[in-house]
Amino acid sequence: MNAYNEALEYLYSRLPMFTRVGASAYKTDLHNTIALLDQLNNPQHTFKTIHVAGTNGKGSTSHMLAAILQQAGYKTGLYTSPHLLDFRERIRINGQVAPEDFVVDFTNKMRPYIESISPSFFELTVAMAFNYFSQEQVDIAIVEVGLGGRLDSTNVITPELSVITNISFDHKNILGDTLPLIAAEKAGIIKAGVPVVISETQPEIAYVFRDKAAEMGAPLHFADQEWMVDGSAIVNNHLELTLLDTRQGKMYDIRLDLSGQYQEKNVMGVLSAVKLLQQQGWHITWDHISAALSHVRKLTGLRGRWEVVNEHPLTVMDVGHNEAGIREVVQQLEHVNYQRLHIVTGFVKDKEVESVLPLFPDTATYYFCRAQIPRAMDEVELAQMAMAKGLQGRAYESVQAALQAARQHAKPEDMILVCGSFFIVAEAM
Repeated sequence: MNAYNEALEYLYSRLPMFTRVGASAYKTDLHNTIALLDQLNNPQHTFKTIHVAGTNGKGSTSHMLAAILQQAGYKTGLYTSPHLLDFRERIRINGQVAPEDFVVDFTNKMRPYIESISPSFFELTVAMAFNYFSQEQVDIAIVEVGLGGRLDSTNVITPELSVITNISFDHKNILGDTLPLIAAEKAGIIKAGVPVVISETQPEIAYVFRDKAAEMGAPLHFADQEWMVDGSAIVNNHLELTLLDTRQGKMYDIRLDLSGQYQEKNVMGVLSAVKLLQQQGWHITWDHISAALSHVRKLTGLRGRWEVVNEHPLTVMDVGHNEAGIREVVQQLEHVNYQRLHIVTGFVKDKEVESVLPLFPDTATYYFCRAQIPRAMDEVELAQMAMAKGLQGRAYESVQAALQAARQHAKPEDMILVCGSFFIVAEAM
């Protein structure tokens, strides 16, 4: 085992990891994060940031913003979570993952503090990212919130601007069981005087953001009131959009290399954010924006967002996993031509699976499976719940077995969709 794998093994075994064990790993204060960053001389104050929260779309939004700043010539850090294939995907500069040596050195250097502070996996990762961005002197870093906002470990920065994508039910056991309660947690990233963009106006919770922004003296922008989608089509796995800037009455054409129709909302949030950056003096042209958006995957390494991995049968992987995410994925299916649909899916135990299952189409064949993490829901239990909701399929004990079965059963003109949780998609890849 090399030094990098040893360092990861140490972190995984030593630190409680939310993605593996669930709520018990979530710390309800910023105490540990602040202590770790103090040990590192507070690197988070040495570079500029953009803070991105939301239930769905925060990953895509973060990657789009990073692509645009990178294309505009800025040295751009990007911190996201969780990762799909390699831990270092969480920490990138200009699309390149952090080097293995850095992870090893940082882990060794921090061992005494890890032993004494006992941080969570996420808390340590945030400190690692901020340390790396500071050391490499990035011009700006896009920082994606892990969970919630107010008490998230990333909430120790004072950004140039904050972006909140959308609010839907996820992690009810931690963030609250009503949309206003969840929105209030996400609104916790709004800082005094720092402009905030809300990608999507949701009438039942807009007041939460208005009140918080007013209290903090933060200029508030609802992106979907500044932009309007005038035309939308999917061409060659690209989403082609015509957008109207409602303030200036100008039309813009965009070709986005992420083909999920649900990206329309995210793009509006990104464009409103870029407009604010331009007003703050960042040199970003329309050419930068349009070139970046057509190459987000290449520039940033983003994966698992309506990602087409095979043509015959059409095979798509999408990390959509909660109510709003699955609803968007199912809507996207209406734009696709196929004969029969095969869905490989699995969930984690603390997801609201009961409310997600009825959203799935009852005409598909299902391959229920379980990812190799303690938090994964038992595939037989999932299959039984799904059958009670009218979904037909079988249980498989691993993602690989389920995917293999789907490939055996699917004809060239069929479609295979892999979704349900990050970990299902990661193992399928």
